[in-house]
Amino acid sequence: MSAAGPIPGPIPAPSPALGRASRENYLTADYSWRSWLLTVDHKRIGILYLLSVTGFFFLGGLFAVLLRLELATPQGDLVQAETYNKLFTMHGLVMIFFFLVPSIPGVLGNFFVPIMIGAKDMAFPRLNLLSWYVYMIGGLVSFLAIVMGGVDTGWTFYAPYSSTYANSNVALTAVGVFITGFSSILTGLNIIVTVHKMRAPGMTWFRMPLFVWAHYATSLIMILGTPVLAITILLLALERLFHIGIFDPKLGGDPVLFQHLFWFYSHPAVYIMILPAMGVISELVAAFSRKRIFGYSFVAFSSLAIAVLGFLVWGHHMFLSGQSVYAGVVFSVLSFLVAIPSAVKVFNWAATLYKGSVLLSTPMMYVLGFLGLFTIGGLTGLFLACLGLDVHVHDTYFVVAHFHYIMVGGAVMAFLGGLHYWWPKMFGRMYPEALGKFSAVVVFIGFNLTFFPQFLLGYLGMPRRYHAYPEEFGVLNVLSSAGASILGIGYLLPMVYLIWSLRYGPAAVQNPWGAKGLEWEKAPTPPPTFNFDATPVVTQEAYAYADDLPAEPTRPEASYV
Repeated sequence: MSAAGPIPGPIPAPSPALGRASRENYLTADYSWRSWLLTVDHKRIGILYLLSVTGFFFLGGLFAVLLRLELATPQGDLVQAETYNKLFTMHGLVMIFFFLVPSIPGVLGNFFVPIMIGAKDMAFPRLNLLSWYVYMIGGLVSFLAIVMGGVDTGWTFYAPYSSTYANSNVALTAVGVFITGFSSILTGLNIIVTVHKMRAPGMTWFRMPLFVWAHYATSLIMILGTPVLAITILLLALERLFHIGIFDPKLGGDPVLFQHLFWFYSHPAVYIMILPAMGVISELVAAFSRKRIFGYSFVAFSSLAIAVLGFLVWGHHMFLSGQSVYAGVVFSVLSFLVAIPSAVKVFNWAATLYKGSVLLSTPMMYVLGFLGLFTIGGLTGLFLACLGLDVHVHDTYFVVAHFHYIMVGGAVMAFLGGLHYWWPKMFGRMYPEALGKFSAVVVFIGFNLTFFPQFLLGYLGMPRRYHAYPEEFGVLNVLSSAGASILGIGYLLPMVYLIWSLRYGPAAVQNPWGAKGLEWEKAPTPPPTFNFDATPVVTQEAYAYADDLPAEPTRPEASYV
């Protein structure tokens, strides 16, 4: 992609006032371990989440490596079937409940939502710290279950196998997930109240960054959906411990009821993972195209539309469960309908990039990767919404590929893009730009090589969750395992050079990207404990990049409008 128009010039050095604030920032105010573990500073809590989710990401990645090593050969000769069941269960549990759900809200949301709206902290700082401790307690309980032998039910915990027959640590794992759910509820409550009550003077609803809109919509899902998961897990534990016949048909229970309860939360949970990622992409697209977001209000309301419609489509996971055919038709139509707000976002991002002064920096590379991968994931989701096609590809590797194109190709790419974008603001250091671009390309190539063959495997009929398979699927599985090794390198590289940058990276100036927003224009780098020297007053619309552009382009191809 070529960049039309001039690229932003050098950013002026920070003012003396900002320089003094940057020397006494949230990192250096008091760096004892006690001050970090008892902090109520939303920025430090965001860093605690960053350390935690990174650890869980690589733990879940370890299970993925073992899965792909097993599937590199058809015979199932690395681990036994029971061990393989535990590996994919623990991979799903760790990646979904302990990485994808808390990653962007816990790290970037915690750090930047208050700064973006001009607040000094979250509305409930102590509740914010409690949410991290609850998350860690739930994670440690689930990790204890892993150490004690793992769980083999699949991350969906389908009854009656999980409630009656599974000979593994189902109850302990369920307790860990149950506890972690309260962390999501506390985080969602905190963000909602913060957005409603703590916006700076002049920060109206339609001057808020789309990152904040996305987190607000996500918080609504957290508040409304997570209690349903908690109730479902509690009922599962009660049935497993006391055999009271809720889901087991032998005791008069209904296993389809479990699926209704589980997916009523777990499909909206997909949007808990992807909506914050969409908020990140909106920020990056505006910053690196030097333009206002095209159709700002449509993008903002599409986040709320996704949050609402996401609660109405859970039944598309159950087309083959025995539910009513008429219910299946309704859920199919609604599943097509929920794709519209996501398409609105993608088209509006593309329209924003059109004729923009696009700067292909590292964060923008992740944006382009996100757009390609998320679009493929979204389009293949329409295949699964079709009743006839879903009968063929249900519970095959087609579903695995679709899910990873949305979650890994979408949420993880956006998380990495946002982390690279805000890293200078968070830590006051720049990273090697060439390495950043290289790692983004490696991740994109490795991801497609890993998961695109799985679409073909699923279409050809290879079931998911099998540790052995016919030899005719061997070539595609070898390609997928080879791609996983490339993808792993792409994920390790940012960890190495970002850690390196903390000590050896050049100092970041106040606004290295020339971006709009209170976090770049008003808050020092890194921010002080209470974010601003004085409460900012907002006088501009969000993404007011056009205010910086020349009244008339210097040449026709440099048009900014």
